[in-house]
Amino acid sequence: MDRISRPRFLFFDFWLLGATLLLTAIGILMIYSATECITGEPLDWNSPTVRQAIYALVGLAGMFIAAALDYRLYASLRWILWFGILALLVIVFFIGQVTLGAQRWIDLRVFLFQPSELCKLILILVTAKYMADHASEMTRWRHLAIAFIFAAIPMGLVYLQPDLGTTIVIGATWGVMALAAGMRLRDVLIVIAICVVFAPLLWTNLRPYQQERVLTFVDPGRDPLGSGYNVTQARIAIGSGGVWGAGFCGGPQSQLRFLRIRQTDFIFSVIGEELGFFGGVFVIALYGFILFRLIRVAMLARDQYSKLIAVGVVAVLFIQTFVNLGMNLGLMPVVGIPLPFVSSGGSSLITLFAAQGVAQSILLRHRELQLEGSGRKYQ
Repeated sequence: MDRISRPRFLFFDFWLLGATLLLTAIGILMIYSATECITGEPLDWNSPTVRQAIYALVGLAGMFIAAALDYRLYASLRWILWFGILALLVIVFFIGQVTLGAQRWIDLRVFLFQPSELCKLILILVTAKYMADHASEMTRWRHLAIAFIFAAIPMGLVYLQPDLGTTIVIGATWGVMALAAGMRLRDVLIVIAICVVFAPLLWTNLRPYQQERVLTFVDPGRDPLGSGYNVTQARIAIGSGGVWGAGFCGGPQSQLRFLRIRQTDFIFSVIGEELGFFGGVFVIALYGFILFRLIRVAMLARDQYSKLIAVGVVAVLFIQTFVNLGMNLGLMPVVGIPLPFVSSGGSSLITLFAAQGVAQSILLRHRELQLEGSGRKYQ
């Protein structure tokens, strides 16, 4: 059977799915170790481990649904998607649940929904459409500015929650997509220069705890029992893991609760402590493999819209992974970004699965588009 007559479902990337499921399974095990292993209590529906497993199943279902839908449908629904996510981000300020000084979640009774996570995927779909429609004009500042407006308004709402980490992810993702759409290197340097000029203004508008995180990054010994505590304990945990680690549920930093926020922001520290150097390298290798398969989607994409969507998905996954690992290793300031597919959290996990579903939808239809362009019939 040649590639022309292959059924559509055979283009599904099962290698990508397998690596993602393996990474998710590691995350569920590490969440159990970080939260419930030491207690020895039986798992119930309210335990973080069981909830994460349920989120994974919901995300998997969402991925298959997104893969079954033609990705070109999102282009026709772009205005509904954009205004819909803006509405959700505004609603958060009225009925959102406040946790640790941040108002980011809507209580749906079943789980806490974080619109800013879904916002990442929606903005990829919406921004990619504008950039694709003006593919030959993306070297002009006018079209760059209009494309940025689609991201800037949601970014402002997310920043006010406050959620600096997600704001950075959205902005950086837009930048990567703009480069892929034709933005010139000269313009990139100009944007960087503008950011540097306005950096003092941004600094004065940061919350005190956000400023403290940056200062702690510059001087790790500034407040070892306060703002620097989490980073210090994370580095101790990773360092104590050695080559092979302390074993599953055997890490003293995590099991004795020295390591805080261990099931979300600092889950990689639990991995490093309990699975050691090789366990950490294996997890990083899985991310590398997933990114490679998603880059392959971008390379196989047969139209500008699908290419930019795939680039956006790659950018979100890479940026979140890079920043979270940097936080755990003390190489970047703590900005509250979860580790994709591993950290505890339903909104992030489900959204990432859905984003992969959109990428799979591109793969399932790329051959049809190629044959349509050549005038041949797809069977």
